[in-house]
Amino acid sequence: MKKIYGLALLFLLCQCSNLTPSIPKDTSPIKNGGLIIPDGFQATVFADSLGPSRHLAVNNNGDVYVKLSTDKGTLGNVALRDINQDGIADSIQRFGNYPNDGRFATEMRIHKGYLYFSSELVVYRQKFIPGQLIPEGDPEVIMIDEFPIRWHNAKSLAFDSKGGMYVTFSAPTNVCEDQSIDYSDPNSIVKGEYPCSQLDILGGIWKFDEAKPNQKQADGMRFATGLRSIVAISWNPEDDQIYALNHGRDYLHNHAPNYYSQWQNSTLPAEEFLIIKEGKNYGWPYTYYDPVKKKRMLAPEYGGDGTIESPEDYEDPIMGMPAHWAPNDLLFYKGEQFPDRYKEGAFVAFHGSTNRNPYPQAGYIVAFIPFENGKPFGRWEVFADGFSGVDVIREMADAKFRPVGLAEGPEGALFISDSKKGRIWKVTFEGDKDAFGIRDRMVVERRKAKSHLRTPDEKRDLLPQK
Repeated sequence: MKKIYGLALLFLLCQCSNLTPSIPKDTSPIKNGGLIIPDGFQATVFADSLGPSRHLAVNNNGDVYVKLSTDKGTLGNVALRDINQDGIADSIQRFGNYPNDGRFATEMRIHKGYLYFSSELVVYRQKFIPGQLIPEGDPEVIMIDEFPIRWHNAKSLAFDSKGGMYVTFSAPTNVCEDQSIDYSDPNSIVKGEYPCSQLDILGGIWKFDEAKPNQKQADGMRFATGLRSIVAISWNPEDDQIYALNHGRDYLHNHAPNYYSQWQNSTLPAEEFLIIKEGKNYGWPYTYYDPVKKKRMLAPEYGGDGTIESPEDYEDPIMGMPAHWAPNDLLFYKGEQFPDRYKEGAFVAFHGSTNRNPYPQAGYIVAFIPFENGKPFGRWEVFADGFSGVDVIREMADAKFRPVGLAEGPEGALFISDSKKGRIWKVTFEGDKDAFGIRDRMVVERRKAKSHLRTPDEKRDLLPQK
């Protein structure tokens, strides 16, 4: 009987197209796949070396789908299945049959029996067939961006409960700079275009029909504006609202050296945790949010000097997060596996900074924001660290991994994707839920003293010149 079963399994595996050999169990001495997480939690490497990856999604049977960051070929998605239920993907198949068009291809969502995913210019979906790993048929085009590829061209998605699909159209510039002016004087202040023409079709979130094919941007409705770059976006079923994290602007010192120091350039402005409301304006490019002053400030390109508050009444964030950490995914935890502290709270994948020189780069973690009565309370917490693999991150290239995507499994496990090599972690809770407390979280909370998580000292933390 065992021999017959073994032959049948071998035949089944041989029929799978694009099958990658099984990943052996991780027998290395590196605990938790290199991650530092609270006591009681365990992380396993579910899959490795898939190639640079972005967001991911997990089906109700445990199958995992990953969006690759690639601009070549037609196979831009990866499907993963744990056949023998040992916590490691055995079947790894690439699929897609659509043209990959850029490395900001980001989204992977499961919604109402469909797999939704996006390239830089197109939102697609494919219908799941029960029992099949790969969705059937060619991808169906749901929305098309008719404009050429731009910087920050990720098409992240959120879905409401009434058939609405929300798509991000981020701005390709920092603050809608006026490029017609000569900035050869190193002390000159860069000027912003006013009014910013990019806001007509960019710097916001548009609402579409989740099922109507071949929609253009003009077929949608601009839901909110004044948002520089949104990659992390999610619908929160607890209050039926969209939440998102905005990538704050850069180059305050570079654009206004007489008003902002290099230290301020590194620590300002906030990455903004926002509730996105219909018809609201969130202030880009004319303002930025100062997390220290907890005020919205007028940008120097539009007359600010670091002391002038915004004269307009733009929306403020519900929480200001550290500068330049690049929040790239947002997940509200709905499962029962984790301790009660995490129920309905928000996990955020911080991809990590690239431009905080002459200070260390920062971020490169998964953070947790506790919620109570539908609102965030207290401070953000470190949930998973260790991605970078180095004590001081001089440059982004020094980091071994960069967390970018988050997804929840059917039994409440948290999956995390990496954009550099394509490692996928599966985080589970193996401890005593009732006994879990602050002592179990201290192992990660102490990480806030590290150079990539604390506010740098203006003098002591300057990086030595090479």
